[in-house]
Amino acid sequence: MNIFWENIWKFPKFIISVFIGFFLTAAYPFFQLSKNRKIFYFIFSIIILIAGLLVIVLKEMLGYT
Repeated sequence: MNIFWENIWKFPKFIISVFIGFFLTAAYPFFQLSKNRKIFYFIFSIIILIAGLLVIVLKEMLGYT
């Protein structure tokens, strides 16, 4: 039974490492594009724009003013 609980306690670490690996793998092309400053500023501004729009949409959906 101890082996079962040891495996259960290892599972959150595994999930976190899988998510970090996924996001790093998905973001790798953007890291390569960020070597060019013009493209970096464009991508950064797009990310900020998307995040801002997401905040506005969520505020409207949830009724916060």
